[in-house]
Amino acid sequence: MTLRRIELADWRAVHSWASLGEVCRFQTWGPNTEEQTRAFVEAAVEAWAHSPRQRFAYAARVEGRVVGMGELRVRDRGQRQGEIVYAVHPRVWGRGVGTAIGEELLVRGFEDLGLHRVHATCDPRNLGSARVLRRLGMTWEGRRRHTALLRDGWRDSEVFSILEDEWRARNGPDADG
Repeated sequence: MTLRRIELADWRAVHSWASLGEVCRFQTWGPNTEEQTRAFVEAAVEAWAHSPRQRFAYAARVEGRVVGMGELRVRDRGQRQGEIVYAVHPRVWGRGVGTAIGEELLVRGFEDLGLHRVHATCDPRNLGSARVLRRLGMTWEGRRRHTALLRDGWRDSEVFSILEDEWRARNGPDADG
């Protein structure tokens, strides 16, 4: 799996999952129309031109095909806080793509941006995403109640995070032994 900056040409690949109910079931967006997906990708591409950059959106490729995306957002530059999000096409669910995206986003957050803390949230019903966040070494911090209004009612959010020293202990030069 490789991550590269998202490009306008990626919108059709993004739409192949952003238009699916099972992908956006736990999200405030979707299923997207083509126009909504194009607007999302355009905004993600445009974010790369902002200074200081707060949003880093990437397309995830497996065997040359865009099968997912990930974003790293700087939530507070002074406090060195960030957030990661990801979405993966269902045809590659369960194959480690979400975990690989998350790992790359954490590298970029801690190594490239010098963040101190990175967090992520997921719907409590999204057990697959919670597993990904745990595999990334993130610690469950708790549940925030009624954080988003979805099509089926209010959603709670499970909050996970990892601190720079925890990430370095898992991924530093001596992490393999």
